[in-house]
Amino acid sequence: MTSSTTDNREALRDRLQRAGYYPELVLDIVEGAVVGESIRESLVHVETTFATNEVHRHVTVLVLTPTRLVSVHVDDQPADAEHAVASAIATSEVLPLSAVRSVVTTHVVVSPADHVPGEPPSEVTIAVGWGAVNRVELEPAGCGDPGCDADHGLTGTMSPDDVVLRVSAQAEGVAAVREALAFARALAAATGQHG
Repeated sequence: MTSSTTDNREALRDRLQRAGYYPELVLDIVEGAVVGESIRESLVHVETTFATNEVHRHVTVLVLTPTRLVSVHVDDQPADAEHAVASAIATSEVLPLSAVRSVVTTHVVVSPADHVPGEPPSEVTIAVGWGAVNRVELEPAGCGDPGCDADHGLTGTMSPDDVVLRVSAQAEGVAAVREALAFARALAAATGQHG
């Protein structure tokens, strides 16, 4: 299935090359999930985490096609006692745009009194929810009586948490923040959601 819209495969390829995390492997997984549709917009986010004696890298790629949202996540699995050689674990999820329930964009603006319209925030967090994963935050419930010591159970909130990406100008650069905002806006427009 192809579309007459602009195809931004080269922009995705460039982002994957810049990320430097197995770009050919990640592109191959993305292409398998996109299944020939054109790529309207993409977002590549690399995260590095540190354990006691190990460094782990993860890449998440979000791709907007004319009809679907594709999410690809690749983790590295270093060689260890159970695995003789290093490997990568890739997971792709494909869903119709109509299944996207929310696109939430959180902007962190340093010195808001000095904000210049059009300037990107110092940090942006994008949360895309489609109902596959939810985050639950619980806390003890109470009542208005300060002397009450009864157990009122728990109260909490549940929020979609399918994909959450945080992009910081300090860590990834201003261009990465702009790319994240462009992706969030394109996805919000495509799904009719407003973040």
